Amino acid sequence: MRHFDACKYSYALHRNKSRIELAHRHLSASVNVVENDIMLQTQCEKPRQSLSGLWNISFGFFGIQIGFALQNANMSRIFQSLGSSLDDLPVLWIAAPLTGLLVQPIVGHLSDRTWLGRLGRRRPYFLGGAILAALALLMMPLAPALLFAATLLWMLDASLNISMEPFRAFVGDMLRKDQHTAGYAIQTAFIGAGAVVGSIFPYLLDHLGVSNDAPGGSIPDTVRYSFWCGGAALLISVLWTVLTTKEYSPKEQIAFGGEDVGDGALETQRLLAARGLGGSLVWLAAGAVVIVAVAAFGLEKEVYLLGGLLAAYGLASIAAISRARSGKSNMLSSIIGDFSGMPAVMKRLAVAQFFSWSALFIMWINTTPVVGMRYFGSSDAASPAYQDGGNWVGVLFAVYNGVAAIAALTLLPWLANRIGKVRTHAICLAAGAAGYASFFVMPDANWLLLSEVGVGIAWASILAMPYAILASALPQAKLGIYMGLFNIFIVIPQLLVATVMGSVMNAFFPGQPIWTMLAAAIVMAIAALATLRVTDPTAT
Repeated sequence: MRHFDACKYSYALHRNKSRIELAHRHLSASVNVVENDIMLQTQCEKPRQSLSGLWNISFGFFGIQIGFALQNANMSRIFQSLGSSLDDLPVLWIAAPLTGLLVQPIVGHLSDRTWLGRLGRRRPYFLGGAILAALALLMMPLAPALLFAATLLWMLDASLNISMEPFRAFVGDMLRKDQHTAGYAIQTAFIGAGAVVGSIFPYLLDHLGVSNDAPGGSIPDTVRYSFWCGGAALLISVLWTVLTTKEYSPKEQIAFGGEDVGDGALETQRLLAARGLGGSLVWLAAGAVVIVAVAAFGLEKEVYLLGGLLAAYGLASIAAISRARSGKSNMLSSIIGDFSGMPAVMKRLAVAQFFSWSALFIMWINTTPVVGMRYFGSSDAASPAYQDGGNWVGVLFAVYNGVAAIAALTLLPWLANRIGKVRTHAICLAAGAAGYASFFVMPDANWLLLSEVGVGIAWASILAMPYAILASALPQAKLGIYMGLFNIFIVIPQLLVATVMGSVMNAFFPGQPIWTMLAAAIVMAIAALATLRVTDPTAT
C-alpha cells in the first residue's frame, strides 16, 4: 500500500512537474512571439533616408556618368581621328556592349553574395571599377593607334560596368519602398549632371583657347584634357559614396523582410532542373540560322557576333540545366536559372527597355556624323568643320542630360504621382521619339537644342522609372543579379545596332547617316507602346 501511495505521489509530482514545464514552454513561446512582434514592428521598415543620405548613396554615379558621357560623345571622334571610316564605327563600338553583357550579370551575382565587413556588399565593386576606369580615361587620349584605342574602350566600358551595376542594386538595398522613386530620381539627376559635365567639357576648353585641331591623325587637346579631368572626377565621386555610406548586413536585410540568398538559390536550381532542353535548342538553332544568313545574304561580317551569342546562350543553357539536374550549382547555372525565371513584370519591362536602348545607341553612334554632315557640311574627320560639329554634339548631349537632371527631380515625380510610373514612362518615351524625328525638320544646328529637350525627358525616364518599378517588385536577396540581368536588355539592342545598322544603312541609305534618326524615332515609339503592357506592382 505504501508502495502504491509512493507511486501515486511520484506520478502526481511528475505530472505537476510536466505541467510546470509545459507552462514554462508556453510562457517562453509567448515571450518569443511578443519579442518577434516587437522586432517586426520596429525592424520591418528600413530607416528613412534624409536628403543628405540620398545624396551620398548616389553621388558616385555623378563621376561614373562623366566617364560614360566622355565615351559616348567622343569615341566615334577618336576612332575617326585615328583613321577609322564611318562604316567601321559600329564594329568598333561592339566591345562596349559585349563587355556589359558579360560583366553586369557576373558582378550582380557576386555582389549579392559578397560581404566584406566594413567595406560592405556593393561598395567593393564601386571602388575597384572606379580605379580601373580612371586608368583607362588617363590612357585613352594617349592611344597611338586605332587598335589600342579600341582595346582601351573595352577596358573603360568593363570598368564602368563594374562600378555602375551595383549602384542600381545599392539604391534598392539602402532605401525603403516608398523612397525608391525619390532615390532613383536623385540618381538620375546625378547621371544627368555628370553627363553634362562630361559632354560639354571639350566645348568649354575650346572656348578657353585649348587647341581643337587634330593634325596628322592625332587626338585634339580638348578631348585629351577632358578625359584626364574626367578620370579624376570619377574616382573622387565614387570615393565619396564609399566613405559616407554604411551598408546593411545580410542579417539586417533579412530582419527588414528580405530572404536569405541561399534559400533563393536553392529554389532557382530546383526550377532550372525541372526545365526541358527545348528552349535551349531553339536558341542554339537561332544562332546557327543567323550565322548561315550572313554568308547567304552577304550581310556585314559583324552579324556573325550576334549569331555566336545566340548559339553560346543555347549551349550555356544546356550546361546549366545539366548541372542543376545533377544536384550541383555554380555561377553559370545560377545566372541562367535566374534569367529564365524572371518575374513577369521584369519580362514585360524588358521589352520596352530593349527598344528604348536601341534608339539611344543609334543616337550615340550616329549623332556626330549626322550633325557634321548635315549642319556643318563635312564628313571628313580631319577638317575643322567636322571637329566643330563634334564639339556641338557635345553641347547637344549636355543639353539633353541637363534636361534629364531637371526632369528627374521635377517632371517625373509630379507625373508619377498623378498618372503612375508606367504611363509616365510611356509619355516620356514618346517625347524622345518626337525629338529624334525633329532632326529632319530643324533648319540649323541651333534648333537641335529644342530636339534635345524631348530626348532629355526620355533619357530621364529611362534611367529612373524602370528601376523604381523593379526595385519594388524584385526579391531583396536577388536585387543585384536581377539588375545585372536587366542590363542584358540594354546590351543586346546595342549589339544589334552595332552589327545590323551598318548593313541596313549601306543597303538603303549609303553615305546618308541622317536616316538613322528616323530609325531611332520609330524604335523609341515602339518602346512607348510596349511600356503600356507593364503592370506597376505598387500601383494599388
